[in-house]
Amino acid sequence: MAVVEVKRPKLAPAGMRLGDVMRVGAVGLRTRPLRAFLSALGIAIGIAAMVGVVGLSSSSGAELDRTLSALGTNLLTVASGTTLTGEAAQMPKDAEAMIERIGPVEAASAVAKISAAKVYRSEQIPEAQTGGIATYAARLDLPATVGATLRSGTWLNQATERYPAAVLGSAAAQRLGIGAVSQDTQVVVGGQRFSVVGVLNPVALATDLDSGVMVGWPVAEERLDFDGHPTTLYTRSEEAQLEAVRQVLAGTANPEAPNEVDVSRPSDALAAKQATSQAFANLLLGVGAVALLVGGVGVANTMVISVLERRSEIGLRRSLGATRGQIRTQFLAESLLLSAMGGAGGVLLGTAVTMGYALYSGWPSVVPAWATGGGLAATLAIGAMAGLYPAIRASRLSPTEALSTP
Repeated sequence: MAVVEVKRPKLAPAGMRLGDVMRVGAVGLRTRPLRAFLSALGIAIGIAAMVGVVGLSSSSGAELDRTLSALGTNLLTVASGTTLTGEAAQMPKDAEAMIERIGPVEAASAVAKISAAKVYRSEQIPEAQTGGIATYAARLDLPATVGATLRSGTWLNQATERYPAAVLGSAAAQRLGIGAVSQDTQVVVGGQRFSVVGVLNPVALATDLDSGVMVGWPVAEERLDFDGHPTTLYTRSEEAQLEAVRQVLAGTANPEAPNEVDVSRPSDALAAKQATSQAFANLLLGVGAVALLVGGVGVANTMVISVLERRSEIGLRRSLGATRGQIRTQFLAESLLLSAMGGAGGVLLGTAVTMGYALYSGWPSVVPAWATGGGLAATLAIGAMAGLYPAIRASRLSPTEALSTP
């Protein structure tokens, strides 16, 4: 009688769907919630630092762009330089009028620093305590040219520019202890009392004015021994012709000695300030990266300890038919879930910090999508690297070895 050999199909181990992988991977996190929280916290701090730094830098840049758009980037400053012998140069009295004749120039105004006129709150203040406040003779159209606004009171007009009236810069008002203008508010300028008629807000494109006291041109010539020579000229020009105007300003302001005139663009100084802030932001990003690395080490440590503590579970699963690949997938999924929780928490925390600080500072709130997406991607990459070795180690445990371990 012939024996018929029946071939039985080989049974492949059951595969794990994505939902099963996530469910099994979450088991270890649910059984040790405090340890999981502390490990995720390390990741969250690093991601929050990175997202917060990028968000605050972007918000600050957006505020700078908004400020420049409001004030305009077509302001050029012409200032007296030095002579070949190192002495302070002097611009002609008609320098402002000559600059106004340049075709693309839309507006021009001038101030003159009067070094001999010291400013004090009263005559009782010691002479040495000037507070670093400068006195400027100013033209009536200065605020419109430099974009200055008043916090209190009014600007000089055709009547007050001939009388002892003064407008304080924001920093000067603070140093003098003057918050708002009243009818009896006075300061001593050059040994004479001047009535304070206005206080300026900070002037972004002419910061020298913040620590100055502005008086009218005629009263400065009459009472403060002002010689009539301007020290700084501010010009607004057509945006398209800005560089062409910049090239001829020095020669126009002082035809006899153009080398004794300095021409600058205040918006460039603001951009340089933003670049400095960006360098500081890069430093903070490095700190955030270190925090993220420390968080990754914490995740790796948690996963290694988890493998050691759960060897009996690993042995039981292997005895019931789980493959090495499934064990490896389980622990790798646990590491990724742990990192993803930390990353999501860090993104939310960093975004909240950015929005809160931007709201407090009056900035537009900007959190780039690449920062949040990159933060989550970084956490998953770190989670994969941190969990790879523990996952491989767990998969290499034989069932007998794992079950025999107490």
